[in-house]
Amino acid sequence: MPGPGMRIHPALPILLLGFLAFAMGRPDPARAARQELAPQEPPPQESPPQEPPPQDTGEEPALWVTYEPLQNKDQGLHVVFLAGDEEYRSEEALPMLARILAKRHGIRSTVLFSIDPETGVIDPTNQTNLPGLELLDEADLMVVAWRFREPPDDAMRHFVDYVEAHKPIVGLRTATHALRYTRNRESPYARYSFDSEEWPGGFGKQILGETWVAHYGVHGHESTLGVVEQGMEEHPILAGVEQVWGPTDVYRVRQLPDAAQVLMRGQILRGMSADRPPVGDGRNDPMMPLIWLREIEHGGEDAPPQRVVCSTIGSSTDFQNEGLRRVIVNSCLWALGYEDAIGERINVRPVGAYKPLPFGFGRFKRGVRPADLALR
Repeated sequence: MPGPGMRIHPALPILLLGFLAFAMGRPDPARAARQELAPQEPPPQESPPQEPPPQDTGEEPALWVTYEPLQNKDQGLHVVFLAGDEEYRSEEALPMLARILAKRHGIRSTVLFSIDPETGVIDPTNQTNLPGLELLDEADLMVVAWRFREPPDDAMRHFVDYVEAHKPIVGLRTATHALRYTRNRESPYARYSFDSEEWPGGFGKQILGETWVAHYGVHGHESTLGVVEQGMEEHPILAGVEQVWGPTDVYRVRQLPDAAQVLMRGQILRGMSADRPPVGDGRNDPMMPLIWLREIEHGGEDAPPQRVVCSTIGSSTDFQNEGLRRVIVNSCLWALGYEDAIGERINVRPVGAYKPLPFGFGRFKRGVRPADLALR
């Protein structure tokens, strides 16, 4: 025992306990206390998921995706969607639209993509590898959302054959400048380029009605509200449409062909939501055409006109708006000659979850293969 006047150091009991715990093989409370107070090492950072190497199954990987209609709803039609742009996420929007047509309206729908030829993954920045265009040979409708693509001639031939067969077409957003020939200016199809002088304005101008001109709203800061053109309220394409709005900006349109019919004009809003007021600086007077249609007469006694619809609103995030989905689904039915099937409230709800990424260059989801987009 300590003698008179001696004091015990306050740490001594803890040290004795630690010695006894060590001797008896029990946890050391002093050590535990020190560890609890000591700064902790941060947990190791989880590495981002790596793209698994392709499995060699002996079969060619799927380079496109097809959605089959329910057997009791099959209309015997086939729509081919062409996705391929770097900015507006057509690789997300077009599969969503294709599923609606297949599962809600009985129309077999196939989506083609820009593909990395080495990995088989979807790569919107690849402007030349666009497998599956031969499927256009038997297609009843082509929906195109390309931007500055340049397929090799043997693939492009199917696109040109489709157009020159005067079959129906629906063009979305950047389809006005779907093609740009910079690698092979001597191609027999270079006249389809958006900047063609031989066939002024190329496919966009000659078929859809306009080529690329410029942004009219301020990109990324001013959104677009669709305003129905006076006198077109009863057109089947607008059946059941209550509001069309999207975060993308209005495109400038110089002049549409005389016979083009404007369905909606684009009102520039001062901000990025549908409740924002229109800009008051004169750009909405007049408003630019936003969605229009053409019925192109190609001659021939019994040849029906070629039905074409073009919408310069159409990013993946624009299609979160029910009104725009309804316009484009109605446009597909009208282009196919099925306007009698368009009702006031046909079903345009996405099949499965639809959570598109924001538009912008370099923002696409990496590592996605067409097979990943199949319905399970």
